[in-house]
Amino acid sequence: MTKLNVNFCGLDFKNPIIPASGTFGYGREYEKFYSLSRLGGISVKGTTLNPRQGNPAPRVAETPSGMLNSVGLQNGGVDKFISYELPHLSKCDTRIIANIAGATAEECAEVAKKLNGQKVDMIELNISCPNVKQGGAAFGTNPCTAAEVTKAVRNATSIPLMVKLSPNVTDITEIAKAVEGAGADAVSLINTLLGMRIDINTGRPILKNNVGGLSGAAVFPIAVRMVWQVANAVKIPVCGMGGVCSGEDAIELMMAGATTVQVGAYNFQNPYACIDIIEQMEKWCKKHGVNDIKDIIGTVKPW
Repeated sequence: MTKLNVNFCGLDFKNPIIPASGTFGYGREYEKFYSLSRLGGISVKGTTLNPRQGNPAPRVAETPSGMLNSVGLQNGGVDKFISYELPHLSKCDTRIIANIAGATAEECAEVAKKLNGQKVDMIELNISCPNVKQGGAAFGTNPCTAAEVTKAVRNATSIPLMVKLSPNVTDITEIAKAVEGAGADAVSLINTLLGMRIDINTGRPILKNNVGGLSGAAVFPIAVRMVWQVANAVKIPVCGMGGVCSGEDAIELMMAGATTVQVGAYNFQNPYACIDIIEQMEKWCKKHGVNDIKDIIGTVKPW
């Protein structure tokens, strides 16, 4: 059988597949379908210092080959995550990635500090959420602010730190290099693209927030391009995501330079998405004589 295990930021993952934050909750619903221990890791729902109600409904809308969301980081806060969600998650034989966010660099650092000593394998710092008025994409669209919040979180914790990047920028490599210089151990990309839909019968936007983040298969070619650009611009490892719907998509992102791959919106369409993708990757590798999945990372041959 093909070896699917990868080493990411010094951590061994049994396979490269990770459900993306915000699309998998804390895994409880998906446990009805399969054991979470079959996953390489889990990036849990975005966690903030204090509980958040998120944005008012309607906050999800279907689009051709994708979806828009403006959920707005609804969550119970870091203390509830530690006391209620983490004890359950820690029973799973998989890597636990805590996705965190905040309105200020200090707030993000405080969340990270609270996670010290907890059973969390990695922190994913979200500097790219387009659905909140403070923090979020406001950090991730400028190299200086991206570096500032990354440094604050790096100084607050010894847990491996991955920074989630926004595609809503002119040059994503500049942001990636800035967070690398500020102490990030890895980067993940892409987060959602800013989009909008209008109800032509009412003349109002479909989302109460007016705009939201576009995810799903429609964004996949952009994800491949940006993963390739970033992987060639930084020395730290890359976690690729954005529209992954098959094992072949995951292979493509790894060829572009990703070491691990997150699966997002497709989980809503197919609750077995991550397991299907792992099995499809294994079949592809067997068909193409790949004995170790690590051998395909960054192997794209540009013209």
